[in-house]
Amino acid sequence: MFGGSLRVLEIFGDSSDLGRGHGAACDLMIRKYLNDRIELTTQDEWSGGSPDRDLILEIAEGTLEYHERFAEEIYIEMVAMADAAGITPAEAVVVGGFTDLIDVVRSTVGKAPVEHNCTAVLNPEAGFFAQTWDMHASAGEFVIMLKVDPIAGPCAVVQTTAGCLGQIGMNEAGISIGINNLTSLGRPGVTWPFVVRKVLEQTDLDSAVEVVTGAELAGGHNFLLMGPDGEAVNIEAMPNGQKVTRTSTTAFVHANHCLDDRTAEEEGRETARARREQQHASRHGHSSWPTIRKPSSKSLSSHGGSMSHTMSARVAQ
Repeated sequence: MFGGSLRVLEIFGDSSDLGRGHGAACDLMIRKYLNDRIELTTQDEWSGGSPDRDLILEIAEGTLEYHERFAEEIYIEMVAMADAAGITPAEAVVVGGFTDLIDVVRSTVGKAPVEHNCTAVLNPEAGFFAQTWDMHASAGEFVIMLKVDPIAGPCAVVQTTAGCLGQIGMNEAGISIGINNLTSLGRPGVTWPFVVRKVLEQTDLDSAVEVVTGAELAGGHNFLLMGPDGEAVNIEAMPNGQKVTRTSTTAFVHANHCLDDRTAEEEGRETARARREQQHASRHGHSSWPTIRKPSSKSLSSHGGSMSHTMSARVAQ
């Protein structure tokens, strides 16, 4: 488990420059992280089966056309990053879009497991968004902060991992985005880091929402967005459906389970059972939903084989 200070990488230029800067600076980390994530994907507890490396990469290869069609410039960045790091574009999808790719692999070989990890809160009155990013403990050594300064579009600060284009971030226009993973049986499509980065190219909240709702998603994710005036939007986005919830006054909390009945239909059977148990406990006064507490500006800890990283953003008043 990595416990050092958070590493910051500044990248600038056109799309190819951004990718080359990332890949060249993090090449050893990216290749190591790739092997780690390939190994995890072969395990039944993650994919619900035992796919080999060739099958995993074949499935990843099948998503490339969706990524290129969804965001051509971000795809150019990913390909340049992969080339500089000495991996293939399909391998870049594995190392970056791991949790969505797992959803697609599950649809071929297994079932979706239960998740109880990331928790996020949007507080529009305070102009405040915060979340934990919970992942397998071995991910800790690969966490980096990207400062992205493109030739075209707004600059952004993005928390991510080596080889992943973006996970949680905020741009200079005041658009912020975070996520919770949602388990599903996926399909070939766009993985969530592409959605995050395309949202961070936008300068108004409505355009950012349209990016999420217009994506052909490979797997399930909950996206939490906040605009420069503090208005907040939560989007439960599954491969075949979505639920958009807007709030300008009331705080909104979300974890790794769908709250909407329609999107919940796409969750795996084990996750759906956990959701029903959670609803039953809530109705009988024994809620298992987490209590909101003031987040620290930065924490990194290992618990139960997973890694938790707390991130927060505040809109300037």
